[in-house]
Amino acid sequence: MTPPVFIFVGHSNSGKTTLVERLIPELVGRGLRIATIKHAHHRTPLDTEGKDSWRYKQAGAAASMLVTSDALQLVADITEARDGQDEPVRLAERFLGGADIVLGEGFSLASGPKIEVLRRERGLPPRCAIADGLIAIVTDCPEVYPELPHFALDDIRALADFLLRFSAARR
Repeated sequence: MTPPVFIFVGHSNSGKTTLVERLIPELVGRGLRIATIKHAHHRTPLDTEGKDSWRYKQAGAAASMLVTSDALQLVADITEARDGQDEPVRLAERFLGGADIVLGEGFSLASGPKIEVLRRERGLPPRCAIADGLIAIVTDCPEVYPELPHFALDDIRALADFLLRFSAARR
C-alpha cells in the first residue's frame, strides 16, 4: 500500500527544509514511520565515483543498493519520468511502502496534496494555486488563500494534526 504523500512547496529559502525537519520528530513521536523525498532542481552525484555501487550503475544496473549493518542506500534509475516533477507518489509506491507518511519537498509541478511555505519577508507571491493541489499554507500572511487552513511558521503540532486528519479522511 502506498503511504500518503504530502508535498511541501515554496520559493527558495522560504523555510521548507526547516519545516519538514521540525515536522519529522513530531510525527515520529506519535509512533509513525516517516520517509522523505526531496526534489533537486539540478543534477548532483548520488554515489561515490569508483566505489562498488557506482561501478555497478556504470556497468548498466538499473538499481544498486549498499547495505550496512544499520542502513541502506539505493541509487536507481527513475523510469517514466517527465523531468522528475511528477514522481513523488510513484517513488513512494516503489521504494517507501514501509512508511506511514511521506513528506516530499520541491516537486511544485507534481500532482498531489501540497502545503506551501510562504513568508511575508520574501515578498513573493505563492508558488502554487489551489488548482495545483494546494491544501494548506504555512505562513505569516493571513490574507493569502484565506479559504485554506493556515498554520503559523512554528505551529508544528497543529500542522501534524492536520496531516493526520487529512490522511484519515482520504482512506
